[in-house]
Amino acid sequence: MAHTLHPYDPEHPSDQGYGEAAVAALGSDPRQVFKTLVTRVDGVLTVAVVPVAGTLDLKALATAAGGRKAVMADPADAERTTGYVRGGISPLGQRKQLPTVVDDSALEFATVLVSAGRRGLQVELAPADLVRLTRARTAPIGR
Repeated sequence: MAHTLHPYDPEHPSDQGYGEAAVAALGSDPRQVFKTLVTRVDGVLTVAVVPVAGTLDLKALATAAGGRKAVMADPADAERTTGYVRGGISPLGQRKQLPTVVDDSALEFATVLVSAGRRGLQVELAPADLVRLTRARTAPIGR
């Protein structure tokens, strides 16, 4: 599987999120850099992968995951379950395989960037590889 690692300085202004910091540091298109958000759909931890340029539509995620209600997961639960720290949670290689939904806008690009598992490191790969490796479904979950 072809991929490229993109290290960057993880320090960022407090008014910026981790995804925005990665976009700024790498000079990347915020529609092509995806953030990994851990949620609960009907109580089940579920990963949502959406572009940094937008936000997660919780109702759309619930529908895509076959549930009724989605909420953001407690950060401590997200860290404990994935094995990663906030700002470095990757959809890949998590401690426990969680149901994953990737925003379908990822399919518009030849490659996308997601966290490689720590703050200051992104991995660039084909969206089809991301979907296959995470056993994700794709759906319009970003807005």
